[in-house]
Amino acid sequence: MILTSVLTTGALTLTACGSRDKDNKGGGDGGNVTVTIGVDAPLTGQNSATGLGIQYGAQIAVDDANKNKTVPGVTFKIKALDDKAIPATGQQNATQLVSDKNVLGVVGPLNSGVATQMQQVFATANLVQISPSNTAPELTQGKNWQTSKSRAFKTYFRTATTDALQGAYAADYAYNGIHKKKAFVVDDKQTYGAGLSKIFKEQFTKQGGKVIGTDHINVGDRDFSTLATKIKNSGADLLYYGGQYDESQVLTKQLKDAGAKIPLFGGDGMFTPTYIKTAGKAAEGDLVTSIGVPVDTLPAAKDFVATYKAKKYPGDYGTYGSYAYDATTAIIKAVASVVKDGKIPDDARAQVVDGVQKSSFDGISGKIAFDEYGDTTNKQLTVYQVTKGAWKSVKSGVANPK
Repeated sequence: MILTSVLTTGALTLTACGSRDKDNKGGGDGGNVTVTIGVDAPLTGQNSATGLGIQYGAQIAVDDANKNKTVPGVTFKIKALDDKAIPATGQQNATQLVSDKNVLGVVGPLNSGVATQMQQVFATANLVQISPSNTAPELTQGKNWQTSKSRAFKTYFRTATTDALQGAYAADYAYNGIHKKKAFVVDDKQTYGAGLSKIFKEQFTKQGGKVIGTDHINVGDRDFSTLATKIKNSGADLLYYGGQYDESQVLTKQLKDAGAKIPLFGGDGMFTPTYIKTAGKAAEGDLVTSIGVPVDTLPAAKDFVATYKAKKYPGDYGTYGSYAYDATTAIIKAVASVVKDGKIPDDARAQVVDGVQKSSFDGISGKIAFDEYGDTTNKQLTVYQVTKGAWKSVKSGVANPK
């Protein structure tokens, strides 16, 4: 990751003084100090359905904190930036958020590949970052996470569990749950997709399955006719796809049009109603794994879901909305431990990082706490299947990689 010396030096000298504007327009009830929580996600274009779910999940958390006066003397507001699922844009957004002295924490990004270009920027500025959706293991545990875990950025956390568990959970369900023996594996060559596919392949093979073919696509591709024929002719009884819904919703349709009557199985990047709306009947029977348990079944998330629907916010709240809410709440609780009598200390950002590390509370998605790597201690996963035009949960549990 390349950072200019100007950026690095500037980030080191920033202090978080906060805004003492008694007439601030940040929203909420009173408060003589404004604290901004940044949000970075794809808000337009590629992956925007899930990105918007993150933005408005965070917004509801801030609205609740302001309404309940969670931190006396402080009004919170959201500053949402669109990274368009592009790593370089995410890095630019990180720089912008660091330069805003009122920002004491950031929620996001959606994509693991974007996160790789943001982590150093935030770490240099001691600005906490909590992703509700990043699942690439190396983000918290280092590039050699399979043999020697090492945390590179103490400012980085996530409320989503990792692909090491998600890929293993999918492989176990594919082999033992629906008794698939021959998988064809495709990925989009991105950090998230390629990493997830690699883990699935390893674990599916260890279960006793056979990977009889692999291939790659490019983000933005829309013609998969040749690939669909290749998969059909391979004799695979399952297609495992590592990537986002934008491509897989087209791939599954062209796969079924080619006559391959096999399910497409993917990760949480596919878990959105948009996938089904676009793929139509071709999506029937397809599967995904996603983090946690279904948000609609969680009593603690009842008010969140009702608020999201009542306000008619765009995007899909069911994928990462509750995890964004809890990530935002973790930052708000950390700010509460730092701000006293409406005063924000000069080293507030560093103190918020420490506060987040010590998090321990019941969120709307489950227990919120972080281990020594910044990973969530909540390892729950769920398999969903498209049944009669909707995602239905078929199994929830904890992965046990072989």
